[in-house]
Amino acid sequence: MNTDPNENDSKEQPEPVRREQSHDKDLDRRFFTKLSLALVGFATFLVGIPVVGFLIDPLFRPAPRLWRQVGAVDDFKIGDVSEVSFEDTSALPWAGLTNKTAAWLYRQGEQEFVAYSVNCAHLGCPVRWEADAQLFMCPCHGGVYFKDGNVAAGPPPRGLTKYPVRVQNGQVEILTSPAPIT
Repeated sequence: MNTDPNENDSKEQPEPVRREQSHDKDLDRRFFTKLSLALVGFATFLVGIPVVGFLIDPLFRPAPRLWRQVGAVDDFKIGDVSEVSFEDTSALPWAGLTNKTAAWLYRQGEQEFVAYSVNCAHLGCPVRWEADAQLFMCPCHGGVYFKDGNVAAGPPPRGLTKYPVRVQNGQVEILTSPAPIT
């Protein structure tokens, strides 16, 4: 048995890990982590630009307004309210049946017409014309409107939205706009 501490054992001792090597590996790991995060952030930014543009574009683009023919003047009797339909100008090309919208057209005189939105001013529910009562009725929340579009009863805060109407070349035309948001 060898008791001299200065004498080497026949077995070799593993070499201790140098602190410099461990430190270099940590720096490499941190560098690549930061680089990866920076690249992911940059890629997210690049993808996000068109998405944000798509989302805010409608806020800056005015809705198109066009005059739409809804029928000949002789198709409407004086004093009557009729439902007319026309193409929505704000609809997208793939809208299909939802591309159609409607309005209530009230003929007041020979060349005098008033058009009202079919949407209640309370929450946008569709209103219907009750000819016997001479009232517009909203079945959802009990909104009632007079023939002139003003509120008769219920929760609506204002009368029905009016569309501009004109008569041109014997045709009644309505200036379209998107459905009113209440």
